[in-house]
Amino acid sequence: MANDDQIHEGGCACGAVRFTARGAPRRVGLCHCLTCRKSHASAFNAFAIYSADQVDIRGESESWASSPGYDRHFCANCGSGVFGREGEEIELSLGTFDKTGLFEPEYELWIGRREPWLAPLHVRQFEGNRS
Repeated sequence: MANDDQIHEGGCACGAVRFTARGAPRRVGLCHCLTCRKSHASAFNAFAIYSADQVDIRGESESWASSPGYDRHFCANCGSGVFGREGEEIELSLGTFDKTGLFEPEYELWIGRREPWLAPLHVRQFEGNRS
């Protein structure tokens, strides 16, 4: 995990939407749900959850409600998914950070949808969302 005084930068593929995340995330996970798989065009989504007051976002994004109360934001220019928002939490996909290796997942969600060729991580496993 990151130290509370660390600052991490990231953003979309074209650079039109950027973010600054301050301190350690609340939690880090991996999701295999169908919505994450499809919205990220990937076998899973690795993410860090921050309190909204820890994240500053710059640039124009558009959003869609992928589930009740959860909005996924993407760059209006290149279409890259940059962040999700639910209440007072911001979800930043690990692939949007400028640096790699910042965080390791602490849990996996929707493991029934995990690709059979992908070995489970040695972390807490959830059949659906976290309880």
